[in-house]
Amino acid sequence: MLRSVILAAARSPRVERLVEHAPLSRNVVRRFVAGTASADALRVTRELVDDGLTVSLDYLGEDCRTPADAEQTRAAYVHLLGELAGAGLTAGAEVSVKLSALGQKIDERVAYDHAQAICAAATAAGTMVTLDMEDHTTTDSTLEILTRLRKDFPATGAVLQAYLRRTEGDCRELATAGSRVRLCKGAYQEPESVAYQSTLDVDRSYVRCLNILMSGKGYPMIATHDPRLVSIGEDRAKWFRREADGFEFQMLYGVRTAEQRRLATAGYTVRVYVPYGTRWYGYLMRRLAERPANMAFFLRALRSRG
Repeated sequence: MLRSVILAAARSPRVERLVEHAPLSRNVVRRFVAGTASADALRVTRELVDDGLTVSLDYLGEDCRTPADAEQTRAAYVHLLGELAGAGLTAGAEVSVKLSALGQKIDERVAYDHAQAICAAATAAGTMVTLDMEDHTTTDSTLEILTRLRKDFPATGAVLQAYLRRTEGDCRELATAGSRVRLCKGAYQEPESVAYQSTLDVDRSYVRCLNILMSGKGYPMIATHDPRLVSIGEDRAKWFRREADGFEFQMLYGVRTAEQRRLATAGYTVRVYVPYGTRWYGYLMRRLAERPANMAFFLRALRSRG
């Protein structure tokens, strides 16, 4: 129930205005978002890399409404990749891209062209791109664009969401040599016809999907903060005799930072998903929906309003 309320708030302009103007909202945002500019993204990336972690940077702009918005997002990524290369950070940092921010819901061809330009810039900079997955209505389109991009940029990563009923089949198709696949639970409100609704069913699906990816020839990226699933991920890596460079863990910036460092100290690759930009509200609300325990931190800031 709480998750549904949070996701509803994510779509409310009134709640968005309340959050944006609360005096300590910026403290909440700083916990989950690097900042508003590429300089902030580079600063946080440097800090995380120096701590032995790797990074995936996300420029927040998914609510693309016009072709100009999409062009601006592409330009932001190309600029960021140039700055990462100039700072010598591309060995430890890649970028994550939402196709909706590139105009996917306006014109899929245009979104593909923008994504191709970002992939080309990433290749020139010496790093990679992962295509984020969004609500289920975009899944087929995203996977089709991924297939096209991989013809020229085979390292382009995919994201699959365990709460979708279709994901086991998608895992089987993508668990191929050289295929980078991030497996997460999913953070959008989906109908029962396409998605599991209970936590138990989602967790069971996650483990089934993880087994498929770990037993395949691709490169699994285990994106979860759930202690039990992290432990299962460690166990599955041993069971399938995965070397340390054959998979990685992924977690969000600001969430379970001690666990991120524990895993890195144990010799695992740990990639931190770091968003930046001014359009942080929708991202923040989905993070709260994924882990309602974060709500206490959030509410403490809102209570200071006025």
